[in-house]
Amino acid sequence: MAELPHRHVALRTAESPLPAVAAHARQALLGPLGRLVAVLSRLVCRHPAGWRWLARWHHPVLDRLAAAHAHATCVRAARQVPAYRAFLRARPGTRRRLSDYPETDKLSYVTPHDAAARCWNGRLPSRGVVVDESAGSSGQPFNWPRGDRELRAVHRDIAGYTGLVFPMRRPFVINAYSMGAWATGTTTGAAMARIAVVKNTGPDLGKIADTLREFGPDFDYLVTAYPPFLKHLRDRLDADGFPWKRYRIFASCGGEGMTEALRDYLEQRFALVRSAYGASDLTIGIGAETRFTVWLRRRLQTDRGLREALLGADEQRLPMVFQYNPFTTYLETNERRELICTVTGDVLQPRLRYNVGDEALLVPYRRVVELAQADPVRRAELRTAVAAERMTLPVLLLFGRRDSTVSYLGANLYPQDVEYGLYAGNPHAAEINAFCLTLVEDAALETRPVIHLELRRPLAAAAREALAEACRSGVRRHLTSVSRDFAQSLVEDPTAGDLRVELHEPGQGPFAGPQKIKNVYLVR
Repeated sequence: MAELPHRHVALRTAESPLPAVAAHARQALLGPLGRLVAVLSRLVCRHPAGWRWLARWHHPVLDRLAAAHAHATCVRAARQVPAYRAFLRARPGTRRRLSDYPETDKLSYVTPHDAAARCWNGRLPSRGVVVDESAGSSGQPFNWPRGDRELRAVHRDIAGYTGLVFPMRRPFVINAYSMGAWATGTTTGAAMARIAVVKNTGPDLGKIADTLREFGPDFDYLVTAYPPFLKHLRDRLDADGFPWKRYRIFASCGGEGMTEALRDYLEQRFALVRSAYGASDLTIGIGAETRFTVWLRRRLQTDRGLREALLGADEQRLPMVFQYNPFTTYLETNERRELICTVTGDVLQPRLRYNVGDEALLVPYRRVVELAQADPVRRAELRTAVAAERMTLPVLLLFGRRDSTVSYLGANLYPQDVEYGLYAGNPHAAEINAFCLTLVEDAALETRPVIHLELRRPLAAAAREALAEACRSGVRRHLTSVSRDFAQSLVEDPTAGDLRVELHEPGQGPFAGPQKIKNVYLVR
């Protein structure tokens, strides 16, 4: 659908009209320019090679045009999307800038309005629409209709990124995402078919093992899955005596965060593991990891100066790091550091300053380069990190959902920190199938964190004790190194390090019953 020139009349205020006139004139110039660049970028990205070229030549001036394009999208939606028109009417105010438009989310925008009302012109097409269902990790699954043009654009983005990041000579994609109504599985399979042979196995370990053996090592394989499933696959193939050295297997994952400890564990077998960020509420592939972002994340683990410059002096968490295209998904953060996204592409239901509930920071690519150039070691590492892909897109530092913590003695315990402790240097890590975290009050009325571990198989008593002790000491060691609050609590009270580890047979304890497609890491 072609973009229309936007016109809006600001409400009268007591302030001087000159700033408003200047802002309107600036927007009148930037808006059409932004739309023009967006159209040109879509034309260039029709082929994966064009996508790669654009990702390598992104310039900061384009960010301003992307912002203007996002603003124009909101202005247009205020006229042409019935649900958004009603949403704004209930929240009157002057709207001269993008930031003047109120945030939307599931509760305030999606739930009160039906699917058709959230479409352009209030119409849900009768054909050419695929309905995705979110995984329900927030408690209730939602349906998200996507039109044909939207899906083609997503396919182009996935294919372009894959061709740039994974150096496969004869690509064969094993798509291990769920093949149900969830967005990722079917969309990934269709996108990868543009550039590779594809088999949609779903999360079936046996089918994947059989596929690898039948088609043999002449292909370069890319397995797409959730991060925990990649661990299950590595452990299963190891147990089967799979000849890893004869094969060249890459992995692409998404749907939830991944620690560097898990990446290291996987890359003992996989040639390369990269993660992507998306949300069913918004779109697949908002951001993705590159060699540059992996270098930056690992550098943030150990480089205190770089960490404070980018994250702040008091930030103890290690975020996921992605690069993203602001002309496809324009990103902002609010005063609570929550990620606000405006999807500006050819979407059936426009997402307009949508708050998905993730905490994040946004950093220009050139800011990271400037910080790296100030230190000779960083500079040398950066030169190596960017040599192959050379993507200059802006950077998204993603901490995850704001409520994904357990509070213990004044310290916030994050599932990703527990995962680091479970896998980093743990010789028994292959026995872990899944984990979750909770707080319990014991008979002495002491509240302690409990790490529940689901075993891959039954273990003898000695092996169980060795696994529990390795996990307990590993998590305690990692929390002490990354959380000043936890470290201080140990100084004040040594019993604070009494982390409980409970082992469960497969499918027992908190892992009993139907499991969601995404792991649940916190048990309230």
